[in-house]
Amino acid sequence: MSLKLYLIRHAKSSWKEPELSDHDRPLNKRGIRDAPLMAKILTKKKITPDLIMSSTAVRAFEFAKIIAEEADYKVKKIIATKKLYMADASDMLEMIKAIDDKYKAVFIVSHNPEITYFANSLTNYGVDNIPTSGVFGIEFNTDRWNEADFGKGIFKSFDYPKKYYT
Repeated sequence: MSLKLYLIRHAKSSWKEPELSDHDRPLNKRGIRDAPLMAKILTKKKITPDLIMSSTAVRAFEFAKIIAEEADYKVKKIIATKKLYMADASDMLEMIKAIDDKYKAVFIVSHNPEITYFANSLTNYGVDNIPTSGVFGIEFNTDRWNEADFGKGIFKSFDYPKKYYT
């Protein structure tokens, strides 16, 4: 058995209201366009979540809701945590090690540069940047989340909107 982890960088955010805190910035027009595209691509590839965890930042949680709705995942079941807002790779690793083993496919919606660093730390893949709305797929050859660790992840996929726009 294996576990699948999808690290997802939130969609593009708006700077229209400069008085808003970074945490409170919503998606911009491009984010609103790209988020459903990526959600549909995941569904088309039959990549569906057993668990979605999201940063509490408005732009991240909005994206998580779009993914959930496309995947027929109940929005109220999304685990929103402020820990993912400023989490570093060690914090994120601690979070995935604590995931219940009944969840076999987990989506984490978070922020850069941390999400890119975390993807590289888990897989040693060497992606320069997970762009906004990017989805980085990892597999672990275990059925226990507490056995996930740096360097133990196997790179499986990397999708982002510009791959699909001509």
